Amino acid sequence: MNDNHSGDGRTGPSHRRPEGASDTTVEALGTLSEALETVERARGSLYAFHQLTGGADLKLDEALEQLRAAGHDAQADLLEREIIGRNVIPGHWTFQIVEAYNTHYYRPFTEIENQIRSELLDGRQHVYEAEMKEARRTHGHPAHTQHP
Repeated sequence: MNDNHSGDGRTGPSHRRPEGASDTTVEALGTLSEALETVERARGSLYAFHQLTGGADLKLDEALEQLRAAGHDAQADLLEREIIGRNVIPGHWTFQIVEAYNTHYYRPFTEIENQIRSELLDGRQHVYEAEMKEARRTHGHPAHTQHP
């Protein structure tokens, strides 16, 4: 690719480079997209943390019942008082961490990514990847078709 490359019709219209978009711009937006994908994975891990921690807390009800059934009231009282329902960080349950992440990081990140993509690539997604696909596919091969 050269810095004066424009959409040539080989990729789908929603992935075609807008007129005047340079290679450097397309590459930068590809990197920004990759960063957003990483944030999406981190957010998924945060939701996994939320669900796993919540599930563990609910499972403690069973352990508490079993300790009491076995006559270990002091240990059951300790578990109930110190661990069940405990904040995972001061003042926060996991849902509050998820909400804070979404509000203070995830949503602003996605909004800025969308704004930059709108300003520089007419809102088109994966232009870099579409051009890479076009460059790497074997034309005429049935498993290397341009479009679905």
